[in-house]
Amino acid sequence: MMDTSSYLNAVVDQTSTFAEWVDGRDAAAPVPTCPKWTLADLVDHVGATHRMVAMLVGEQLSEPSKAFAAYVPAPADSAQWGLWMVEGAAAAKQAFESVADDTPVWDPSGAAAGVPFWSRRLFGEASVHRADAAAALNKRYELAPESAVAALEDWLDTMTSRGYWENRPDFAKAMRGDGQTLHFHATDAPGEWLARREQNRVALEHTHTEADVTLSGPAADLLLVISRRRKLDAAPDLELHGDPALLDRWIEHMDWVTD
Repeated sequence: MMDTSSYLNAVVDQTSTFAEWVDGRDAAAPVPTCPKWTLADLVDHVGATHRMVAMLVGEQLSEPSKAFAAYVPAPADSAQWGLWMVEGAAAAKQAFESVADDTPVWDPSGAAAGVPFWSRRLFGEASVHRADAAAALNKRYELAPESAVAALEDWLDTMTSRGYWENRPDFAKAMRGDGQTLHFHATDAPGEWLARREQNRVALEHTHTEADVTLSGPAADLLLVISRRRKLDAAPDLELHGDPALLDRWIEHMDWVTD
């Protein structure tokens, strides 16, 4: 399992690659994996998130309004994007180095996860949004299996958290169930998850068991499919067993804002 320092080092590394890809590129370029976004929107989101989380953690905020109000948009000139991105990741890393893992900091999980939540969340953001940049700019996306497992853990744990359930009633309505189970299994690094749809939550366990539907294969492919960055039929190394409609419904609602 990665620790806070490892997560932030990886954020800096992935952001450096991201910054090289986007620096000086067409701000209006579409992002196929985020159909409502341009490349400028993607850069703005990633870089501004670094800065907001740096403020939340560095100033040990107990609620997020100050950090949200201090949102820093990306430079209008894409030739400044590279440096702006790198500076934001460095500021986030510095903020985490100034606190301990048990330092109280607000987070949206509903579990008071604080500093560890945000270190993992920034890593997950970097992993998924670099895939967005790769799709927009026709770059090859690579992520080591162990890192892909860590990003999957972030995605699944965040999307099934009590805070997400309570703050996204549309998601809760769609995901309520009577015990239907989905099993995700990485085959190139240790990583297994069982998601159980219950009436008042989605319960997430780390176990190997029979399920109503199982999706298995390389961790990076699992990440891209579950995060809606790649269609299942474009990931031939993944194997699907069980009820495909249950998986389709799950993936349909694996979004930060569902309609």
